[in-house]
Amino acid sequence: MRTSTADICVVGGGPAGLTLALLLLKSGVSVTLLEKSRSTERSYRGEILQPGGMAVLDELGVLDAARKRGCHPHERFQLVSRDRVLLDVDYRRLPAPHNCLLGLPQPHLLDTLLEACLAHEGFQHLPGTRATELLTRGGAVRGVRGSGPDGEQEVRAQCVVGADGRYSKVRRLAGIEAARVESFTQDVLWFKLPVAEAQPDAVQVYRSGGNPMLVYHSHPDQVQFGWTLPHGGYRALAERGVEHVRDQIALAVPQYADAVRERITRLSDLSLLDVFSGQATTWAADGLVLIGDSAHTHGPIGAQGINLAVQDAALLHPVLLDALHARDTGAARLARFERERRPDIVAALKLQALQGRAMLSSNPVADTVRPVLARAVSRTPLYHALLRRIAYGRRPVRVHTDRFTTT
Repeated sequence: MRTSTADICVVGGGPAGLTLALLLLKSGVSVTLLEKSRSTERSYRGEILQPGGMAVLDELGVLDAARKRGCHPHERFQLVSRDRVLLDVDYRRLPAPHNCLLGLPQPHLLDTLLEACLAHEGFQHLPGTRATELLTRGGAVRGVRGSGPDGEQEVRAQCVVGADGRYSKVRRLAGIEAARVESFTQDVLWFKLPVAEAQPDAVQVYRSGGNPMLVYHSHPDQVQFGWTLPHGGYRALAERGVEHVRDQIALAVPQYADAVRERITRLSDLSLLDVFSGQATTWAADGLVLIGDSAHTHGPIGAQGINLAVQDAALLHPVLLDALHARDTGAARLARFERERRPDIVAALKLQALQGRAMLSSNPVADTVRPVLARAVSRTPLYHALLRRIAYGRRPVRVHTDRFTTT
C-alpha cells in the first residue's frame, strides 16, 4: 500500500474541492486531492455562474483562463409565458465586470482549476481514486484510504475535507446524516440540443402549453433545456414511450419542436435529475469538514450550486489556515465555518423555494397572480434587492491571501 502525507486531504475534484485546493496551495499548504473520476469529461448539470461565484474565481486568478476555453455570457434572466416576458431581470444593472450570468461548461472550469493546482509543488492529484475508509487516531480523522488505478493508497493529513457531492462517501464514512427536504415539487429532465440559430442572451424559464422549461444557450452551439415535471411523474410519462415524451417536450417549447423531434430518439437522450434540498446535520468533526453539496444540497432553481460551492471554499480557507497555525483541527475550531456559513445557506434555500413556487407552480390561482406579481416586483426597490441577493448571496464573499508556513 502506498502512503503519502499532506497538510490537507480533499476528497472530490468538483468546483468546491478544486477551488479550495488552489486557495490552500497559494497559501503554502500541501494538498492531496482524491477524485473518483479519471478525467473532467463526465456528465454535469449545472454550468451557470452567478456574479458572486465569478468574483471569487476572478480574485483567485482563474476566471479569464476558464472563459477563454469557451463560455456564453447571459445579460438577463427572464420569465416568459407564451412569448410574453413577465419578468426581465437585467444583470447589467449590477457593478461591472461581473454583471452577467456566465454559461461556463464545468470541464472548462475544472480543467483550469486543476492546471493551476498542478503548477504548485505541494499538490498531489489522485484521479480515479475512491475513498474507502477514513483513517483515525485518538478519535480524530487523520487521513483517507482510497482505491485507485495503482491499488490501495493511504493519505495521512491533519484534516480531511469532504467535497464529494450530494451523495458524499466521506459524509457516510463519518456517520454524519443528511436531512433531505422535499422543498421542490418538481423533478427536472435535462437535455441539450444543437441549434444553429442565434439565441437570446438570457436564461429563461419558459411557460407555454406544457410544463415549464428552463432554456439557455450553452457553449459552443447548443441549447440547454431543463423540463420541469411533477415530483415523481416521469415514470408514468416514460411508460408511454419516447414518442409521447417527445411530443410533450415539443408542446412545452414549440419554437424548438423540429429540433426536439429530430434529436430525441430514445429515452437515454434525456437525464432525470432528482431535485431536492438538504443539509448535513453537522459539517465538522474532529479532523473533518464538509463543503459544497456534501454539506448542503440545492436544486437548480436560481443557478446557485456552483456559486455556493466556490464561495464555501473561499470561506473555509481561512478557517483551515487558522486551524493549521494553531495545530488544532478539532471539531470546535472547524465548526467556525459552519457557524458563519449555515445562515447563508438557509437563506439561499428559502430563496430557491420561493423562486420555484413563483415561477414553476401550475394552478389557476398561480397563473392569475404570476403576471401581476412579476410586474409589481419589477417596479419596486425589491427588484434590485432580490437581484443582488440572487447574484451574490446574503453577503459578498472575498478571497483571503494569508500564508501558512510549516515549522
